Amino acid sequence: MIVLSGMIGAGKSSLATILSEHLGTQAFYEQVDDNPVLPLFYADPKKYAFLLQIYFLNKRFESIKLALSDDNNVLDRSIYEDSLFFHMNADMGRATSQEVQVYDELLDNMMQELPYAAYKKAPDLLVHLDISYERMMDHIKKRGRSYEQPENDPTLVDYYKNLLSRYDQWYEDYHYSPKMRISCDELDFVEDEASRQKVLELIDANLAKRNLL
Repeated sequence: MIVLSGMIGAGKSSLATILSEHLGTQAFYEQVDDNPVLPLFYADPKKYAFLLQIYFLNKRFESIKLALSDDNNVLDRSIYEDSLFFHMNADMGRATSQEVQVYDELLDNMMQELPYAAYKKAPDLLVHLDISYERMMDHIKKRGRSYEQPENDPTLVDYYKNLLSRYDQWYEDYHYSPKMRISCDELDFVEDEASRQKVLELIDANLAKRNLL
């Protein structure tokens, strides 16, 4: 099982589709377009930050159990990133200390349950997508979700930059599985065929090195 990580707009869903087609397997996608809580969060982050993270955590746990129950699946967002998002929102005053405690305890309990809910506890490989702020904003503008656009909400500029600044440390601290990084600025795997093939070669080489291909 491969899980992807990275910023909003990094291209995780696109790479999940590319990888699943390349490996002949199933992709599991983060629920965004039909997520009833996400627009509420963007409209009133302080009120809905906790509800949004609980919603995502529940959906992510469901997906990871399904993906871990079989071989050769791809998840476009890992459950391991959830804490990064929620703690950042808490640091921004969008969640109370009690909500943080409840969330952390729930996440810890759910992670402890994974070995019983599936035959293995962790993914085989994490593929992290590095992206610059400028490239990320290009992607966000292209996909056109109104609630993600800074021109509709100027506070999103600081939100995106704050989140982006935390990912290097998150990646360094990640220890659940082998991991690798791909630069979305250098390899445009969505628009450029040569870049797409290079990304697949890099991932294949990593899997082969671990006797997973």
